[in-house]
Amino acid sequence: MSIRNLELRARTVVEGFWHGLHRSPYHGFSVEFTEYRPYTPGDDPRYLDWKLAGRTDRYYIKKFEDETNLRCHLLVDLSRSMSFGSVGYSKADYARTLAATLGWFLAQQGDATGLLTFDGAMREYLPARHRPGHLRQLMLALEKPAEGRNTDLTAPLRRIVELVRKRGMIVLISDLLAPIDDLANSLGLLTASGHEVIIFQVLDPAELNFDFQTAARFEDLETGRDVFLEPALARANYVRRFSAHLEALRETCQGLGIMQVQVPSTHPLETVLFDFLKARADRGKVIRRRAAMA
Repeated sequence: MSIRNLELRARTVVEGFWHGLHRSPYHGFSVEFTEYRPYTPGDDPRYLDWKLAGRTDRYYIKKFEDETNLRCHLLVDLSRSMSFGSVGYSKADYARTLAATLGWFLAQQGDATGLLTFDGAMREYLPARHRPGHLRQLMLALEKPAEGRNTDLTAPLRRIVELVRKRGMIVLISDLLAPIDDLANSLGLLTASGHEVIIFQVLDPAELNFDFQTAARFEDLETGRDVFLEPALARANYVRRFSAHLEALRETCQGLGIMQVQVPSTHPLETVLFDFLKARADRGKVIRRRAAMA
């Protein structure tokens, strides 16, 4: 996160992720999620990973047997609540970096990637494409500051359903600090359209732990309302209500068949990328299973 350039930051994460997998002693496990498969006689040697062969003495082809490319749209919440940060950078900075990392990774895999940024309304939209210059456009769109205040998931998600007609993967990156009923209705729009949905819920450690020590004035970033609190007196009620919100969200996502990952803004991005890759591999298994049944 100390790297100022967003594109360089994303590339650093992805390259470190690949090198980490190649050095892993558990490569037989990792290979399932990195679009590799063992080499068999008759495979085109152009697709062998020679660097991996040099490290492990094993030969792997770089793609799954089905060469289907993914169409993925990244939905990034840049509302005012995402501007909070207690670790030297905000949740929005982390969300942008995560989206840029996923975009860079997908581009290297030859997948089509789109982007929608939003706050109270839709801000930037790029359709899913894989062509020269598209990744750069995606990075520039992520770097634009948000100007809205409140969070409204309903309008942006309804709009993405209208824009994206072909089924694909939708990755929502947000703190999801909104009423549960609104969230359930918004997320239901995506699953009803046949999209595979993954949610990365980005939260600051201070939101998760409420570890403030002294009395202070707290500002609601979206409404501007000020509240003076004594943390020691407010902590128990805050933790109870926040935990109830997270549990209701978990049940909502489970009921809709959505993969939800809670991501503290201090969480290593390589780990988040692995979670995404695992979800993508699981999706590929379902597709191949359906094809076999057909």
